[in-house]
Amino acid sequence: MLDNLKEYRIVLASGSPRRSELLKMAHINFEVLVVSDLPEAYPVDLDVIRIPEYLARQKQAAYASEWGRSNTLVLTADTIVELEGQVLNKPADRDEALQMLGALSGNKHRVLTGVVIKSAQKEVAFTAVTEVWFKSLKQEELSYYVDQCKPYDKAGAYGVQEWIGLVGVERIEGSFYNVMGLPVGRLYEELSRF
Repeated sequence: MLDNLKEYRIVLASGSPRRSELLKMAHINFEVLVVSDLPEAYPVDLDVIRIPEYLARQKQAAYASEWGRSNTLVLTADTIVELEGQVLNKPADRDEALQMLGALSGNKHRVLTGVVIKSAQKEVAFTAVTEVWFKSLKQEELSYYVDQCKPYDKAGAYGVQEWIGLVGVERIEGSFYNVMGLPVGRLYEELSRF
């Protein structure tokens, strides 16, 4: 599959094990390259829907030496969780994780992933949006999840593929894989047209 890209070296510019796992599941040949300490800041007046793509573009800047090479394509992505207009980033500690999960409990939120595909000749960017409904969870359930899974590397303090997703998510509208961190279906479509 993706015969149009068989001459390309595809680089996933992400340290996320979930993104790597999803690309492997989609049978996309790629290599991982990670530049540490990339900025995750955005203008405070930026519309929430534009934040993930903005951050994914910021990451691309760090990989210019890669996508500047011929026949190299770089994928960057950034995922945010938005609840009633507020962005829930990665929690700094246990207390912040519990606070975020408490806010998500019993509510609907959105997961937005911005993706940028870039080569020396072309760039494609998009944002995928998925709505997620959490059932009301008890404080001891939230504490159990945080203590067992330590979701400090996840936007919104949860991984949908983990225990809390199994017991706490009532409904999802949109791509499940987007909630994991990469809208693989849409990415595959864009790569097949690249």
